[in-house]
Amino acid sequence: MKKILIIEDDEILRENTRELLELSNFNVITAINGKIGVQKALDHQPDLILCDILMPVWDGYKVLEILRAREETKLIPFLFLTAKTDMADIRFGMNLGADDYITKPFKENELVQAIQSRLEKFDLLLNPAKGKFKDSRAGRISTIEELKAHMRLKGEVLHFRRKGIIYREEDHATNVYLLEKGIIKCCKMDSDGKELITALYKKGEFFGFYSFRETLPYGETTTALEGGKAYFIPRQHFVGIFNENPDLTLEFANLFTDALTHMREHLLETAYGSVHKKTVHTLLQFAEKMLTEKSDTIKVARNDLASVAGISTESLIRSLAVLKREHLIEIDGRSIKFLNFQKLQNLI
Repeated sequence: MKKILIIEDDEILRENTRELLELSNFNVITAINGKIGVQKALDHQPDLILCDILMPVWDGYKVLEILRAREETKLIPFLFLTAKTDMADIRFGMNLGADDYITKPFKENELVQAIQSRLEKFDLLLNPAKGKFKDSRAGRISTIEELKAHMRLKGEVLHFRRKGIIYREEDHATNVYLLEKGIIKCCKMDSDGKELITALYKKGEFFGFYSFRETLPYGETTTALEGGKAYFIPRQHFVGIFNENPDLTLEFANLFTDALTHMREHLLETAYGSVHKKTVHTLLQFAEKMLTEKSDTIKVARNDLASVAGISTESLIRSLAVLKREHLIEIDGRSIKFLNFQKLQNLI
């Protein structure tokens, strides 16, 4: 029987939730404020914690911060039970290490399903051999494709709109993402407030991972160039997979090596290439990420192209006009149609 700790100052809600979970065959402990909740978490080591945010004595953020700092409680799944739905509040809680938010008022089956899902994923993290993968060896993930299959099966789903922010620079890098649909850009701002795009990601690529050893801040702000979907798992889970599957580490390292090679080439082009070559190089980068077998056209804002190229938007527009006059591309608003890839590639 799994043990659940409910930290909630509203007596009616606390007792109703306790009764609901007991009827669902959970062993339930309750606390009337954050300070008492921390002590009960330390004393009873629950399997999962449900915690309100706005409470007397210690609020939910402080409870989470304290428990994540303690060795004996830092891995316990932690779900906020709250009426606060502002995205800034949610992001703040997730950056502290919360696993999920359940918004009040909630349906009984939604609460139980959220708890069961989180407990199952935590159990998989602690016992990787329980997972079911294509590899005949139970629990083994030996290839990148098996890792992707695992993330699609066990990860959380994130839907995002065009211009939606996935995470911001300096947020704690608590999750690793697999892009399933759409295009993602990573960017940094220089001291003058100018945006520089550092990476582009397409379907099937990982992003948001920075270190095997420690949880570092995200190095860039990541924004959607078009609407789409991604799967994500906690960084600790991601690292645990590599600890259990050393064969996978080499294949993943090769991905990083390829990415670094492309980045080095891009930096050299940005530093020493002509405006015209930078424009062509950037167009081919976007083409690689965005074109499909059925399409020869990309849709991208001029300022995004300029940010990747490392030139002004005005210079980029002039260079695009030259390529158009040479019948290498066609332009219609945000749409750019490629007419002759071979000639474009010969220009760089």
